[in-house]
Amino acid sequence: MAIRLGEILVKMGRINEEQLADALKVQTQEGGKLGQVLIRMGLISEQQILFALSKQFDIPVIDLEQVEVGENVTTLVPVTLARRLMMMPIRQDGSVLTIALGDPTRLHDLVKDVKLLTGCEIEPYLATESSVIEAIEKRYETSHAVEMQQFVTDFGTPDITTLDAFEVVEEEEKRDIAKLESDAKQPPVVKIVNHCFTRAVLSGASDIHIEPYEDLMRVRFRIDGELYEVIKLPLKYKDGVTSRIKILAKMDISEKRLPQDGRIKIQMKLENKPKNLDVRVSTTPTLFGEKICMRLLDKEGLMLDMSRLGFDGENGKKFEEAIFRPWGMVLVTGPTGSGKTNTLYSAISRINRPGTNIMTVEDPVEFNLYGINQVQVSEMIHLSFAAVLRSFLRQDPNVILVGEIRDNETAEIAVKASLTGHLVLSTLHTNDAPSAIGRLMDMGIDSYLVATSVILICAQRLVRRICSFCGEETQIPPKALVNIGFSEEEAQSVHIHAGKGCPKCNNTGYKGRTGLYEVMPITNAIQELIFSHASSSAIRAKAVEEGMITLRRSGLMKIKEGVTTMEEVVRETFCG
Repeated sequence: MAIRLGEILVKMGRINEEQLADALKVQTQEGGKLGQVLIRMGLISEQQILFALSKQFDIPVIDLEQVEVGENVTTLVPVTLARRLMMMPIRQDGSVLTIALGDPTRLHDLVKDVKLLTGCEIEPYLATESSVIEAIEKRYETSHAVEMQQFVTDFGTPDITTLDAFEVVEEEEKRDIAKLESDAKQPPVVKIVNHCFTRAVLSGASDIHIEPYEDLMRVRFRIDGELYEVIKLPLKYKDGVTSRIKILAKMDISEKRLPQDGRIKIQMKLENKPKNLDVRVSTTPTLFGEKICMRLLDKEGLMLDMSRLGFDGENGKKFEEAIFRPWGMVLVTGPTGSGKTNTLYSAISRINRPGTNIMTVEDPVEFNLYGINQVQVSEMIHLSFAAVLRSFLRQDPNVILVGEIRDNETAEIAVKASLTGHLVLSTLHTNDAPSAIGRLMDMGIDSYLVATSVILICAQRLVRRICSFCGEETQIPPKALVNIGFSEEEAQSVHIHAGKGCPKCNNTGYKGRTGLYEVMPITNAIQELIFSHASSSAIRAKAVEEGMITLRRSGLMKIKEGVTTMEEVVRETFCG
């Protein structure tokens, strides 16, 4: 494809054969697109490349600066997809969606994905990459400076009437919370770190990312699973902010070459009520300094009521029946950040009774739960999952929670425990429930052991909830609804909702998250398939036949209920 573009440029008289040969040599050495190589070499302009690509791919050119983008057209395509495909929706005329494309090599993927999502035919135009990127940032208005303008208006002196005090305290010590009143007189670095924490807590963030770059330091918050840029700090604060956080987390501030982990305990008073917060801190060396990621662990925000996690009625009933079984293995699967730990904590809280001995092995222990014996693994002293599990079997447990089954040894001990009168709860990293069977076999567990030990597998995802303050009904073509899994009848009657954005949700249209669940009990029929080493697709087909609600179907039900949007469900699940 690159040679064809070069030939076109030569025929157009933009470059000669010798220049093309030089550019191809540079491309071989450095990689990248031929057009970008020619631009870097100063042989051609981006606009000239555009017209050559237009001729090569037979796509007309459009000038985004001279085009008026249709109102609400950006609601048809989520910004994540627009950025990934480098495309900008321009207008919708009936069932035709006009788009500007920055990378014509992505046309096939664009037509497939966008057509599936919107149900529209695609009319493509070609624009420069820089103009498409600029249009996405401007039109979608998702850059942090726009979405959270009020959030960072005055970072140094936040206008928060509910915040009375803030203090980092020792693990075993709680000092006078009023000490924060003097923090305003401390150096700017102390203010910056303190206000990072207060802003994060007040905005409901789960993580704080502090990232050094060549000429600035960026702070981002993860809110409802999405990252938002909060502020860009001058580079002069880099060393001070990094050292301040590492000191609070009891890390070695002199070690900058290796990753480190630590914890900070914070005590705050919000609305005259004390609030305790654990912060898990991780640093890793990058090109321009140490990147810091801080996970905010708010025990008060831990949702242990299984009915509020988002379990559908039938799914919740199946899951609860499994965790009240006296023995067997219950697995929760999904990618990192899908809420698996919350589900497991909710499960053991549900069955926690004075007469039940519950023991957990985790890496790390995120929350301390009363009445439950929790152990944190430490590879430094060879306290692994397998080592702790072996000791558990001599501790007369009724229920064992394994934070994650990572290897054959851990899997074998967990299976053995489940077959000898213990209920074992654990997690695996698989895309869906049926795939967990194959994952255990890949770890070396015999099929007959998997079939007889596992009693239920639950796959899950987290999707953002539509903001209850600005959510409203929106019109979606029935064809688009059918494409994502609704039946023809459902597509005619279902009412789709979306949030238009308001101050309550930082103009995102979303507030909070809910779970999508795929619950697969191991029935006699599925056991037979496991014995015969059936494929995941065959197990899935049988489970669906027996009534399993897939992740996609769970998402469609949430859409029908007005809980979440099409974009969230399409992003987190697949049709199958």
